[in-house]
Amino acid sequence: MADQELTWSGTFARWDRRLFDAVARRHWPGADRVLPRLGRAANHGVLWGGAAAAIAVFGSNGARKAAVRGVASLALASATINTVGKWSVRRPRPLLEGVPLTRQLATQPQTTSFPSGHSASAFAFATGVALASPGWGAVLAPVAASVAFSRVYTGVHYPSDVLVGASLGVAAGFVVRRLARDAQEARVVPGDERTAAGAPALPDGAGLTVVVNTGSGTAAAGGLDILRTRLPAAEVIECEGPELSATLAKAASRATVLGVCGGDGTLNAAATAALRAGVPLAVFPGGTLNHFAMDFGLAGAEATCEAVAQGQAVRVGVGRFSPGPGGEPGYFLNNFSIGAYPELLGHRLRWAPRIGGGPAALLAAWRVLRSQRPVRLRLAGRPRSVWLLFAGNGTYHGTGPTPRRRDHLGEGLLDLRLVHGGGRPGPRLLAAAFTGPLSRSPIHVATRLRSLRIGDIPAGTPLAYDGEYADAPTDLVLDELPDALTVYRPR
Repeated sequence: MADQELTWSGTFARWDRRLFDAVARRHWPGADRVLPRLGRAANHGVLWGGAAAAIAVFGSNGARKAAVRGVASLALASATINTVGKWSVRRPRPLLEGVPLTRQLATQPQTTSFPSGHSASAFAFATGVALASPGWGAVLAPVAASVAFSRVYTGVHYPSDVLVGASLGVAAGFVVRRLARDAQEARVVPGDERTAAGAPALPDGAGLTVVVNTGSGTAAAGGLDILRTRLPAAEVIECEGPELSATLAKAASRATVLGVCGGDGTLNAAATAALRAGVPLAVFPGGTLNHFAMDFGLAGAEATCEAVAQGQAVRVGVGRFSPGPGGEPGYFLNNFSIGAYPELLGHRLRWAPRIGGGPAALLAAWRVLRSQRPVRLRLAGRPRSVWLLFAGNGTYHGTGPTPRRRDHLGEGLLDLRLVHGGGRPGPRLLAAAFTGPLSRSPIHVATRLRSLRIGDIPAGTPLAYDGEYADAPTDLVLDELPDALTVYRPR
């Protein structure tokens, strides 16, 4: 048996060397200028760090998450290769006989040959990005393959070193995706909302109409497959853009339960339609961020299907902003704001179609911090000047003017945060970010209340709610509607 293993090992080594020699002998037009430089650029992960920075600047929110996944995958692969792989198989580097001098590196690596760390890092980064953003992954895949091939081309690795390193890199990408999913599911913990008695159980989905925003993001497709399998009798309507609100209102008027698949902005429109029609809401997370679903305790479509089939639902509070007499009220499930954030959001929405989401966000932040003026208005009858007014539907945790997480949505209170005017917006907002929650200072106020009257709002002042953008009326009332909406969630 040992003799057979030695024979197989020797045969494999000969084939590996023959393939290495074949690459060395072959003339590759133009490669002498490109591949050695590309391999050097990938030293210490510099190439991939630059790629991650570029994606963060020019990509969308989803692309930035993909870049983070790529960097995490690279770190995992690099740590595994350098602490376990290199020292487990002490294979010497190939002899450079036959490799043209123009291809050879000026400084030869001193570590062992198996497996290729450059190949592992390249494929780990590309896989981590591709699993979260296939478009960016398609851009990176040929670059990663070229870096891996350059290690054979320059004579520092055998082909098997590269293949095993690339395989380990791909595996690292999948491991990081699994860890990210586990972390997300661990964070999704149901709160203390009141049980909704009498929520209809729809075992096969009959009576459920689900409106899908096809423009929300890539997460919707998998959720729809689960929905069609678990609740085959449910009606599914796909639409996007200007048709969405009208479609949701029409669906709510004739459905027993209104379902929605999309992000927070889509969910806001669905909640408004469900409130006005008096029907329960089933949420199938399908957007980029899904803040409401995360805080509410919905890990995905499977949980929603289970709750709808068994009639398990709770009642949640809803924030409302009501203009003067005759105006139609608006609602928010996450938060409402006036000041710096709506201004930033407006600039980003205006510029993103022309220059992309990342550059638009940076340009919008620069514009707001450079030229924004505080908003002068009346709060509860008193004149105030504010850089930012933030109202959350339920108490958010964390410091700063716009914290991120809630434990539950049944509290029935607004979480109000104010950043007072005066000075420049940048230092004020930064100082507020280090101020504790529920605090009062010359810069930042945080408190909880059921309602707030806001008056004398200057014409043209923007407001934002659940990521949507609109012009504020002259006067409005913010208030909380406790237990206003029935939403399905498993116990």
